[in-house]
Amino acid sequence: MKVVGITGGIGSGKTTVAQVFASMSISVFNSDAQGRRVLDNDMAVIAAVKKLLGEEVYLPEGRADRKAIASKVFADPVLLESLNAIIHPAVKRSTEAWVMALPAGTAYCLKEAAILFESGAASQCDHLIAVRADDAIRIQRIMDRDGVSHAEVEARMKSQWAQEKVAALSDYVVDNSGERSLIQQVVRIHRLLSSQGQ
Repeated sequence: MKVVGITGGIGSGKTTVAQVFASMSISVFNSDAQGRRVLDNDMAVIAAVKKLLGEEVYLPEGRADRKAIASKVFADPVLLESLNAIIHPAVKRSTEAWVMALPAGTAYCLKEAAILFESGAASQCDHLIAVRADDAIRIQRIMDRDGVSHAEVEARMKSQWAQEKVAALSDYVVDNSGERSLIQQVVRIHRLLSSQGQ
């Protein structure tokens, strides 16, 4: 079975694209959602994050305070790298277990991750899909979704690889700026991946 990585910068709409694949019965592992789960539930991860960023990045009820974490790590590349080094091994183990549990004969599955290349997870994928969108569209999407400022969105974008770099290293690129049919682009990639055999 092929593991196909799908990634895109913040606000690119990679989750929307992954949902289109899911609507065609393709299994999708959401690494970012799993990262949030480990941040809230994995005791070893919680202890390491508190040691790195301080007890105050967890709310009284025990959940991670994502805004507090973001304000610390997106302003400090070294802290961000240290946080990723705590979370990514736990997510990698979850991914491997998930892939092993998929039905035999599955042609391919998707691993969705915001920082697929930055985390080194791209090397574990057989094919790579990059989702891109114009920066102005991405910024507006995140401001609307997360209620953050233009400057905060730009800081998050700077912590990720440039879209052009990600696209150049990927096998397929999906443009999600709204000018081309998303479904048509996904169907084309799906056919190519399905026709390549196991």
